[in-house]
Amino acid sequence: METKVAQIRRGRPDDSPKLAEVYADAWRGAYQGIIPHKQLERMIALRGPGWWDTAVVRKNAMLVLDFGGEALGYATYGRSRLRRSAFQGEIYELYIHPIYQGLGFGEQLFSGARKCLANAGVKGLVVWALADNDAACSFYLNRGGEPVAEGTEHFGDATLRKIAFAWR
Repeated sequence: METKVAQIRRGRPDDSPKLAEVYADAWRGAYQGIIPHKQLERMIALRGPGWWDTAVVRKNAMLVLDFGGEALGYATYGRSRLRRSAFQGEIYELYIHPIYQGLGFGEQLFSGARKCLANAGVKGLVVWALADNDAACSFYLNRGGEPVAEGTEHFGDATLRKIAFAWR
């Protein structure tokens, strides 16, 4: 009997098709009914395998959840986009394929990205989530994130509220 093991690793070029699939399925699961359908599908269409090829080749700061040799989630991270803030690091995206959500893999990616930022000497962390994405907001609150800022994101004619969660 084969036992599959989850690991967190850097992205590779052969991950691109699966990362495109994860992105599409995770975004539909997270944002259907929140982001207007037309804009949601446009954003998904922009992130096909070619986009992921470029992201991986450029060696963007990306961690991949590998389960049984397949990329089933990812996190991207780097310097915070919040200027004049005590929080120097940011996790830009953290998505798991919906089938694998709720199994602790998000925690592994989150912890891995935090560790990479800390190892680079980055102090403090911020993550933005749409306020209507209850699952994401709960995920970050349950990990000790404190709401520290609010903003808006525009999707076509819709303006949605977003919240910054932070860790010191």
